[in-house]
Amino acid sequence: MHFKRMLTMLTIAAGLFATLPATAATCPPLLDHSLQRLQDSAPQSLCQYQGKVILVVNTASFCGFTGQYEGLEAVYDKYKERGLVVIGFPSNDFGDQEPGSNKEIADFCRTTYGIKFPMMAKTDIAAPKTHAFYKQLIAKSGTAPKWNFHKYLIDRSGKTVESFNTLPAPDSRSLIAQIERRLAEKP
Repeated sequence: MHFKRMLTMLTIAAGLFATLPATAATCPPLLDHSLQRLQDSAPQSLCQYQGKVILVVNTASFCGFTGQYEGLEAVYDKYKERGLVVIGFPSNDFGDQEPGSNKEIADFCRTTYGIKFPMMAKTDIAAPKTHAFYKQLIAKSGTAPKWNFHKYLIDRSGKTVESFNTLPAPDSRSLIAQIERRLAEKP
């Protein structure tokens, strides 16, 4: 009798596990990071974006390129339904152009540019304190950011990373062509 009850419980448990969504175990290693969200420091797993095309951008509120926020939001809004996510990573590493607190940065992004795409808390991008996620982006693309608003485009598999320096605007033909190419690929 004890064996039969145990077998029934195992069968029920197996059925429950079969209905659970994919876990971090299936998450591509590149996305297997948990960071804090800019607005409230809540932990955010990058695994939630697996299967999407991801545009990663290191941002700064007091940079000559800060106007790119507008283009990033427009690109995000245009392509999010097709599977693009833009993720901003504020950093004070280049020219001390992001000195504010996370709350100040979040308020600036919301009120000045109406940013709705995900933003992570202030992150170390440059050596020697480069965040592990950025170390992987640099290793996969072969290029480290040299300034604010450097962009990395990650394919749906989380394996291929393309690097775009600061100069191409988010709506530049070269970047949009790569985004559209990646969105057309099947997950």
